[in-house]
Amino acid sequence: MSKITAAITAVGKYVPDFVLSNKLLETMVDTNDEWITTRTGIKERRILKEKGKGSSFMAIEAANDLISKINLDPNEIELVIVATATPDMQAASTSAFVATKIGATKAFSFDLISACSSFLYGMSTAASYIESGKYKKVLLIGADMNSSMIDYTDRATCIIFGDGAGAVLFEPNQEGLGIQDEYLRTDGNGREFLQVAAGGSVMPASEETVLNKQHFVHQDGRTVFKYAVSKMADVSEKVLERNNLSQDDIAWLAPHQANKRIIEATASRMKLDINKVMMNIHKYGNTTSATLPLLLNDYESKLRKGDNIIFTAFGGGFSWGAIFLKWAYNSN
Repeated sequence: MSKITAAITAVGKYVPDFVLSNKLLETMVDTNDEWITTRTGIKERRILKEKGKGSSFMAIEAANDLISKINLDPNEIELVIVATATPDMQAASTSAFVATKIGATKAFSFDLISACSSFLYGMSTAASYIESGKYKKVLLIGADMNSSMIDYTDRATCIIFGDGAGAVLFEPNQEGLGIQDEYLRTDGNGREFLQVAAGGSVMPASEETVLNKQHFVHQDGRTVFKYAVSKMADVSEKVLERNNLSQDDIAWLAPHQANKRIIEATASRMKLDINKVMMNIHKYGNTTSATLPLLLNDYESKLRKGDNIIFTAFGGGFSWGAIFLKWAYNSN
């Protein structure tokens, strides 16, 4: 009997309608389009503006997009994982709400939180459930409403982040397609350089934390940039080496969309042709857990069965890693 591997068999997406362009940001904070584009590659980002809607709303929309595209019966879904850095609320599971709302009433669910690496780690987790042989349909969703934790008077962060969601379905494969290898890492010494200090158990919300703007993202951009480039490239090269792959063997690099310069530097370190690099940061900015599935949605028509794809991400914590996957289907 052939070994069971975990393959992505469908994708779905959702981005909010409201477009926050660089030109609009110029009216909100001391910045300009040229400055933003040169340093980040971002031209616009999507923002969820409707009150009372959060990450779960976008996750549900992305999941329903996937479900409708392949005419999937939600009752067939056995596990729903929501990868997010911005859950709807503390204690109550965002994934449980999402699973119920999409009609996956026979599934169990959980949230997976590891900053910008959440979806990458979710891929590993979903694959493990499939490879166990106990589960046949695992829905993995990356969704983040980053605007909920951004200070729009801080030009160091407000220019970077956007809102969005993407979903993928994992199913068993016996053709040798799907996830082949992974190399995942963390280093807690990086915690101070990228964080939201307040709102957790160490520093619960108070009048003081609100006044001090400690519920917003703080980032030491220079340090994060240096670590992101070196770590994303290191783990990607490690996966290539372990699987005897050359740059010519790689069809696509799917990197976390944090900053165009980070993406280009990672590709350069890997000696990979930039035409093999998936990139949509100019349209969405950094959507945290949603960047990788949004890439798959935007590039789906270009992907071919058997394509070798390297996924890599870097996030707060620090957390990072790379996954080698063989694409499982032709979309047209």
